[in-house]
Amino acid sequence: MTTDFLKYVLICVGILFAFIVIAYLILNKKMQKSDYRQIQKLRRGTESSKFSSEIIYQKLYITYSKLPFIKQYIFKLRRRLEIINIDDEYITRRDSAKILTRALLLALLIMTVSIILTKSNFLVLSIILIFEVFVMDSLMDGMVDKMDNNLLKEQLEFFAEIRHAYHEFNMVEEAIYQISQDDEKSISKQGEKIYEILISNDPETELEKYYDIAPNSYLKEFAGVSYLTKEFGDRKVDKTSLYLKNVNNITEEMQIEILKRDKIDYVFQSLSIISIVPVLGLEPLKSWSIGNFSFTQNFYCGKGGMIVQIAIILLTIICYLLLRKIKNNGAMDKSVQNVQNPWQAKVYKNPIGKKIVDMFLPKKATKEYIKTQKLLKDSASKLKMEWLYVNRIVIALTTFIVSISLFYAFHKVAVNWIRTEPTTDYNIMGGMTGKELEEAMALTESDNKFLDMFEGDTKANVEDIRLAMERSKDYEDKKDEEIDKAAKRVYEKLQKINKEYLGWFEVLLGVVFMVIGYMSPILIMMFQLKMRQMEMEDEVMQFQTIILMLMRIERVNVEIILEWLERYADIFKEPISRCVNNYEAGAWEALEVLKNETNYMQFVRIVESLQAAVEKIPIRDAFDELDSDRDYYQAKRRESNDRLISRKAMIGKVIGFAPMVVMFVGYLIAPMVFIGLTSMSSSMTSIQ
Repeated sequence: MTTDFLKYVLICVGILFAFIVIAYLILNKKMQKSDYRQIQKLRRGTESSKFSSEIIYQKLYITYSKLPFIKQYIFKLRRRLEIINIDDEYITRRDSAKILTRALLLALLIMTVSIILTKSNFLVLSIILIFEVFVMDSLMDGMVDKMDNNLLKEQLEFFAEIRHAYHEFNMVEEAIYQISQDDEKSISKQGEKIYEILISNDPETELEKYYDIAPNSYLKEFAGVSYLTKEFGDRKVDKTSLYLKNVNNITEEMQIEILKRDKIDYVFQSLSIISIVPVLGLEPLKSWSIGNFSFTQNFYCGKGGMIVQIAIILLTIICYLLLRKIKNNGAMDKSVQNVQNPWQAKVYKNPIGKKIVDMFLPKKATKEYIKTQKLLKDSASKLKMEWLYVNRIVIALTTFIVSISLFYAFHKVAVNWIRTEPTTDYNIMGGMTGKELEEAMALTESDNKFLDMFEGDTKANVEDIRLAMERSKDYEDKKDEEIDKAAKRVYEKLQKINKEYLGWFEVLLGVVFMVIGYMSPILIMMFQLKMRQMEMEDEVMQFQTIILMLMRIERVNVEIILEWLERYADIFKEPISRCVNNYEAGAWEALEVLKNETNYMQFVRIVESLQAAVEKIPIRDAFDELDSDRDYYQAKRRESNDRLISRKAMIGKVIGFAPMVVMFVGYLIAPMVFIGLTSMSSSMTSIQ
């Protein structure tokens, strides 16, 4: 029975093996056919490894979008990158995940270094870790700005190729289509979008939509000039195509902007790092100072050292944020601000929150309301008045709570140091040996027993402590002189501990800090306004370039020029928008109001030329000097940018080096000199 069963099994196995061999031969024969080889060849070029970076970043994007804290960053990155990677969801997700992953790795590295250096100081470590949130945000902005700068450099090549293609096809849309076929470049997606706009049924409406999502103003200008050329036709000016001349003007503007950004990046590339270094150098500097000059231990481990540490960290945070605002080139700020339903709006919608905010909100038509509203507009803030006051109230309350918490922590640090300080006289030039340190700590532990006994008792005196010591086993063999000396020492410690409580002066100081926190959003907007005023000349010169491109195009009038200026304006956007809205009621009067609302002389001259073009002379004659003095204006633009960068560099260096200077002077040199002089004075008094 068993032998027959084994025989049948062997027969079945043989048949199965033969079937497998036959199937293999048949499949192998089919695989040799040319069609199958062609399919394999095509698949080989499109298949992606399961563990490729592309797949990993796509999966990371999905993971990041689900994490509570990280998803805010991934969505912020997405809003900025989807403008560059227009209509390409795959690349937008990939780039978002790639940038966030790099930022997280760098932040993790900084966090690890911070923990290693400041692990013994929990309060400082906590503040540094909070500060790293700003650092990570800055790292991500820097990476996206780099992509934006790369896009700007690609545009130079794109426009250069457009010139050759336009000579070949003599049609704007065909030239753009041919140059936009390179899928590897980011600018190709923008070119394809502009081509789709030009061939659409309603190009004017589609162009207006594109203006809202264009990565930079130069692509807006190119799209607008291409549309006008397609609609009204091209013509020769000085034996040169007007369209190509306008493209050349845009190219020159981009070259100036790229040089400006490169110079600013070069000036500020190390200032941000320099401003952060003091935060990471506090604990190493403290350890070095205590190790070499032991008499400074009382300062660094006590309340004074902690106060200076916190002050330096807060100064570093303020300087770091100011540096970001100074350096910011405004590449795509408007695209990342959530103005639909931010957390401020949610707070104000709450009945209790609305009631509290309305108590501080100035009444409409009052002087304070008008002044604040003007500041919001001039500083280009996207906040509403109600949101601004939500920010002010939240910052004020947070500042007060943090201030009181820090004061309480300072008292705890002072009490802890009194209880842990080695009880002995310090030698200025050296520290204690191991045996001396053990004896000093034993004396400290003995004193702590009596401190526990009398802590909080404000009526206790030296005699009470002396009586307690006489009953203690620690002093049963001690002489009366030693007990008297120890009682005085413990009494002095007790007096110091009993004074370490939250006083009315600290509460008053917390209120002062709260007022400063309440005013901080206004001060930041005023600072931002000053920085924007430095950019006025650059914006006016950009207006001149726009007018230079438009003034020779047929059927272009003053109203079209104003619409273009409004589209590209930033600092002068509000008054130009009001002028455009009031233009139909009276062109001259609307321009006169625009002239009176601004006091910048170069912009006033542009408005006066527009007034002349409304009634008296053609636009070409009103702005004839722009064309004849083009080289002069270009040289002036470059010189103006150099002055602007020099001013920003000077302000940036002062702010960037401030934390470093304060750390060395306020945290190292000043305490060492003060304690040294105090110790010398005490020594001289003892000798006398």
